[in-house]
Amino acid sequence: MRKVKDPRTDRRTSENERKEFEEDFKLARPIKPKAGPRSAKKPGGSGGLDGSTQERLNRGLITPDATLDLHGMTQSHAHRALARFLTHACQNGSRLIVVVTGKGNPRAPDAAAWTESPHGVLKEMVPRWLAEPDLKALTARVQQAHIRHGGGGALYVYLRKSR
Repeated sequence: MRKVKDPRTDRRTSENERKEFEEDFKLARPIKPKAGPRSAKKPGGSGGLDGSTQERLNRGLITPDATLDLHGMTQSHAHRALARFLTHACQNGSRLIVVVTGKGNPRAPDAAAWTESPHGVLKEMVPRWLAEPDLKALTARVQQAHIRHGGGGALYVYLRKSR
């Protein structure tokens, strides 16, 4: 069986490429540039929370400063209420807010196929809203609340310190 040469893979290096390689090899210059210095904190990450605060938050041991219940609101009304509430809470020096979204209604067995959703609309939309630049600038951390503060139907929003 005769092997057919593929022009894409069977390529010879030019004299210029060979010289460039030899020069780079002599200089021992890395092929991949070194990464620059890491930034201390990225906005919206776990900034503002140290290990012990995060642990207490995970265990539900921090008492929330305020609670916002979005049950029964439309998306547009809930979005405006969330933005206003978090801005006001930041101005008042609050740190931990519980946002209650609810778990959503389970799908009825005889309901139409288009009503299928893994969980409620607000439960899905609130984390997206909190990731928007205006609200992300206010938050240090967003995570599911402990069971004593609402569990799967609520979120902890840990606000940044006001400057």
